[in-house]
Amino acid sequence: MDLSKYKEEVYNIIGAAMVVYNELGWGLLESVYNEALSIELRERNIDCETEKNIECFYKQYKLKKHFRLDLATDDVIIELKAVDEISSAHRTQLFNYLRLTKVPIGLIINFGQHGLYGERYCFDKQTNQCILLDKNLNPFYSGK
Repeated sequence: MDLSKYKEEVYNIIGAAMVVYNELGWGLLESVYNEALSIELRERNIDCETEKNIECFYKQYKLKKHFRLDLATDDVIIELKAVDEISSAHRTQLFNYLRLTKVPIGLIINFGQHGLYGERYCFDKQTNQCILLDKNLNPFYSGK
């Protein structure tokens, strides 16, 4: 799986998150970071959609249940957090979004600590797995 084509976009998204963090600091509501990051991304000419709904299907049936993404570009889902630390439940949330949308890259960005923290994942359609990536978008290990 060649992820190199996403490297610049991921780099720019993380850079935008750093600018937001440096401006606002830590510990505010996720909704504040969501709006600020969407502004910063648009200033960088990165098209993004906030609060994007994801529909769920079972076979050909559309389910009543749907999910709402924090931020999404065409190729990257961005899950924002303002918590003490990222938990397995937060990762599972992102993994579900990646599986439902088949978007190739997912980021968890946490503004809740004394320092911005993030994790990068890719979705492998062949194995239906989400894989942790390093800063160069190389796999660390297979996740859920």
